Amino acid sequence: MRVLVFGSMNIDRTYRVRHLARGGETLTAKSMELFCGGKGFNQAIALARAGAATSFAGAVGTDGSFLLEPLRREGVHLTHVRQTGGVSGHAVIQVDDAGNNCILILPGANGSITHDDVDAALASYGAGDWLVLQNEISSLDYLLRRGREKGMTVVLNPSPFNEALDGCDFGCVDDLFVNEIEAAAIAGLSDGAPFEAILTAVRAKYPHLNVLLTLGHRGAVFEDRAGNRSECGVYPVKAVDTTAAGDCFTGYFLAGLIAGEPASDALKTAAIASGISVSRRGASPSIPYRTEVDAIDRAAVADRFTR
Repeated sequence: MRVLVFGSMNIDRTYRVRHLARGGETLTAKSMELFCGGKGFNQAIALARAGAATSFAGAVGTDGSFLLEPLRREGVHLTHVRQTGGVSGHAVIQVDDAGNNCILILPGANGSITHDDVDAALASYGAGDWLVLQNEISSLDYLLRRGREKGMTVVLNPSPFNEALDGCDFGCVDDLFVNEIEAAAIAGLSDGAPFEAILTAVRAKYPHLNVLLTLGHRGAVFEDRAGNRSECGVYPVKAVDTTAAGDCFTGYFLAGLIAGEPASDALKTAAIASGISVSRRGASPSIPYRTEVDAIDRAAVADRFTR
């Protein structure tokens, strides 16, 4: 059983601001920090730090070779990372005093993934292997189809949720990891609909899916294709930067599933990991190691998981 994350790598420029800039407003930032990021990159780091043997496929520009070193340090295999002649993916991130963020992304090399890249990366994978995808690279529709054809377990985090998903066949997906806004769009419901209604509508539309629905400060819900449901609140901390919280949660929860843990246990582990993450600055640097997460006694903090 192997795990391949085929995803994005970004150079993140994170600006600390008093509040997120509004239309027409010019703000003076308090500081700027440079981080390695991208949803694929962050989820690969989280999977590796959670203990899953992980490989990564994607593309990086001539300005982003340094993005590979953090992955190497975590033991992530990089055989199918291609270097292009252009620029790497970039993200401009605002983080306000409450830890909230807004993000502007330039795809760069992430938008250069071809069908040949996909075929080369998936050539040695098959039934029993896991393919982890997001929506920050090109050829996502082809990746979904090829992953299904090869019998891999396909995990999709369709973020950012945009028109690029229109040509994607969700019938090729096994596990769908979404937030409320993304799930509501998939179900054709309004953003403010109760999460129970959103989850029911998504499962009715795609009954074959296992669905992880993240609810921000209200925790997360996982319902498998058989209708078994597990829920978990958040592990509360003082928020400093929420940039990689979702990717950290995804990586840790998925690592638990791959290891055969019950969904309820994997949810709690992921909640603790993402709680630690939001208490730190940066994207991938904020993701904790498994030893840090395991050092927290779940029984002792059980009453801190709030919904």
